[in-house]
Amino acid sequence: MTLISILVGTLVAGIGSVWLAALLANALLSRFTQHLLSLAAGALLATAFTRLLPEAFELSVEAGVSAQALFAALLVGLVFFFLLDKAELWHHGHEHGNEPAHDHGSHTHHAHEDHHGHDHLSGGWAVLLGDSVHAFGDGILIAAAFVADPRLGVAAALAVMAHEVPHHVGDLVVLRQTLNNPRAALFKLSLAGGVTAIGGVMGYLLVGALHEYLPFFLVVAASSFIYVALADLIPQLQKHLSPRETAAQVAWLFAGIALVAMLGEWAQH
Repeated sequence: MTLISILVGTLVAGIGSVWLAALLANALLSRFTQHLLSLAAGALLATAFTRLLPEAFELSVEAGVSAQALFAALLVGLVFFFLLDKAELWHHGHEHGNEPAHDHGSHTHHAHEDHHGHDHLSGGWAVLLGDSVHAFGDGILIAAAFVADPRLGVAAALAVMAHEVPHHVGDLVVLRQTLNNPRAALFKLSLAGGVTAIGGVMGYLLVGALHEYLPFFLVVAASSFIYVALADLIPQLQKHLSPRETAAQVAWLFAGIALVAMLGEWAQH
């Protein structure tokens, strides 16, 4: 039953986020992309600090793991994802998520490709590779959450989906330019999103075999969410806005936090 839940959760997070992004892009609703960034940042931070970390510390008592060890794992996790980011393996394709929000994003991308003499095709494969690696990691983290508590897994899957949607909007823009075929772009990005399910199965087997280390898996998942929110999403929101736009941004941020809080209330009933 847990494995089925993991498969459903990872497919919703991985492929569902791609199709929702396509819906936003095709329906000319890209203005909501920035709102989704704020919503995702709030959801990721709330899931990490109010769901994953508390659950990890509760399980650590049963497993005899010290709080110091968990905080050390949190630190190592943050550094690890920073190094992956540096290696352009964790958020490589997500850099294009800035494009819908910034007028200069696409020009910067093309200038970068022209400078290195790469054609558009190489840029498209870079996006797919980056998304596939990231999706596999997300699958493992979602699986760890489901093994700990199915309702915690649901929260993690929804948080992952929320932060993937705005980035996939940018990815679709890049892929449509490189492939000159909207359907092929959607299909290939969906395949990359489907890698989340493969990561989920691997995570289920790995976490199941090392159940005593589940608190550490949850802490690593939390470090991923925190890193994505602080290093990837919030910097995109740090720009000069009118008071009305700033209020909307803050409102969507708190909406993401409230969404996780409501999930937490639902989990208690």
